Amino acid sequence: MTDEQEIRALIENWVSAVHTGDLDTVLADHAPDIVMFDVPPPYDGVRGLDAYRETWPGFFEWQQSGASFDLESLDVTAGADVAFAFALLRCGTPDENPDQRLRLTIGLRKLDGRWTVTHEHHSFPHDAPSAVVAGEIGDVLDRWGTDTAAGDLDALMEPIAENVVSYEIDGNYTGKAAVREVCAAGLDSSPDPITFTIPEPTIESAGNLAVAWSIDHVTADGTETTSRATRVFRRTGEGWQMIHQHLSYPDSAIS
Repeated sequence: MTDEQEIRALIENWVSAVHTGDLDTVLADHAPDIVMFDVPPPYDGVRGLDAYRETWPGFFEWQQSGASFDLESLDVTAGADVAFAFALLRCGTPDENPDQRLRLTIGLRKLDGRWTVTHEHHSFPHDAPSAVVAGEIGDVLDRWGTDTAAGDLDALMEPIAENVVSYEIDGNYTGKAAVREVCAAGLDSSPDPITFTIPEPTIESAGNLAVAWSIDHVTADGTETTSRATRVFRRTGEGWQMIHQHLSYPDSAIS
């Protein structure tokens, strides 16, 4: 088998493993210091095999929803110890643009006689498919639930923009510091852990903006309350940042 054939088989096996959610095969033949430029942030890359591993579970869940990940074309060029490949893949759900293609470039080195992936670069020509963005925003909302239960105020504030404008239940707040005080008071309001969940958010996106609306569920001291929520996010070099939110209860006095 030629070097080109070995690399082609390696990449084809990787593509099949991504689609089926076979994490061990996805990680196989990857260098410990791999650098991946993925569709989502961070923009300086995912660095190291442990960080690379952590990017896949959420993508596997999206694949199980009916998304495709099929190799359409693959070109391989191999030297004695260094090689690269570039490919196009169908990557999306049936209701998305059927002409959308994921672009993939892979760099490899021959280490101890085996071709090993040292770099991956994934991208779409324009905006990321809506399902990918929805997954990223969904991860932010899910982390808020985890961080609320843990009482981790610093983690709660990470995806909040410095110039956020928040229409809270009890008033309007401008700036990250003001919203931090609201969150801190909420965490301090109960001696027991507080749960915060958003069961089925609706998420729409275009370019670097995304909007999510939902019914929030908060349980404190054994009592659950629900509120209506609309949140606006902007993609930045640090990931998605919430720039605005609007929370409310329906007013039963108005009919």
